[in-house]
Amino acid sequence: MRTILFLIRKEFLQIFRHKIMLVLIFMMPLIQLIILANAADYEVDNIKLFIIDRDGSTASGRLVSLLKASEHFIIAGYGQNPQEAYAAIQANETDLFIDIPPDFEKNLSRENSASLQISVDAINGVKAGVSNGYVQSILQGFAQNYRLELPQFSSVSIRAPRIDLQYSNWFNPELSYDNFMVPGILVLLVTLIGMFLSSMNIVKEKEIGTIEQINVTPIKKYQFIIGKLAPFWLIGLLELSFGLVVAKLLFQVPFVGSLWLIYLFAGIYLLAVLGIGLLISTITETQQQAMFLSWFCLIIFILMSGLFTPIESMPGWAQQITRFNPVAYFVDVMRLVLLKGSDIIGIQPHLKTMLIYALVINVLAVLNYRKASS
Repeated sequence: MRTILFLIRKEFLQIFRHKIMLVLIFMMPLIQLIILANAADYEVDNIKLFIIDRDGSTASGRLVSLLKASEHFIIAGYGQNPQEAYAAIQANETDLFIDIPPDFEKNLSRENSASLQISVDAINGVKAGVSNGYVQSILQGFAQNYRLELPQFSSVSIRAPRIDLQYSNWFNPELSYDNFMVPGILVLLVTLIGMFLSSMNIVKEKEIGTIEQINVTPIKKYQFIIGKLAPFWLIGLLELSFGLVVAKLLFQVPFVGSLWLIYLFAGIYLLAVLGIGLLISTITETQQQAMFLSWFCLIIFILMSGLFTPIESMPGWAQQITRFNPVAYFVDVMRLVLLKGSDIIGIQPHLKTMLIYALVINVLAVLNYRKASS
């Protein structure tokens, strides 16, 4: 135990001697948390809308006013010719346009139906779908209200049954994207620190040639590995604590569940992440190789973690791969505990999976390290 403590002390001294390392560990995650939490927003706003009103009637004017009043749209221009709108989309000056044809009000009043055209720039499929949904919602509201004002339907509408809906948003009443994104981003920052530093630290010993000197000392392999990884385990927990403080003070993320439960899972999760870093260090010879391999793994882990896209919307084969993604489990646990207030029973499946994951990956890493160093 004394040998391990000396090794841990040595690692901390090496870390704190490098000013750049301190900035990487503490300042960069703070900057990334602030930027990503404010930039990663699923709301689609400031949609550029071009309006073609070839009717010029009272009804079309009311519809145009509704579109202008929407907080989601920015009016990019008006016109009378659809070719103007097509040219605006080609020039990337608008995201969509709506073409209100002649006799729009006449058809609504006489036939109770009218057609109009919505054309959307669908290069960004998500933005196109959301934009189209916003327009459809406005059009449905307009059509319903306009129909009720027609004389032939006003008496019927009075006798028509009415359904009042009441809804409540559980666990995130304000539908705040900060509450949704910040816990997941914290997981990414802890993972970056743990995996990058652990994978490059042991490789550094190989690169400068000190690994052979360590191997011939009385230090046992398990002591060396624990002494190398334990500082980063502690730094990861410290990083998590720092991020939680920022999340509470800066973003007002609610802490509904137990923070001790978060730290329990984080401790096991960091063992798994450090094990991945150790495994990477055993199969690479330089810090550059370790960095590229770590980045390759992290990109897959992040994109398939459920942070930016729901896991349920992925193909079946991708969902099966996600079962081996440790980041996905921690992202889910952070949201379950912080926002929903889940207890240890609620995250028990995640705990069991992460314990097995940490055990298997560390055994593989240690066995491969012995083979590589023998």
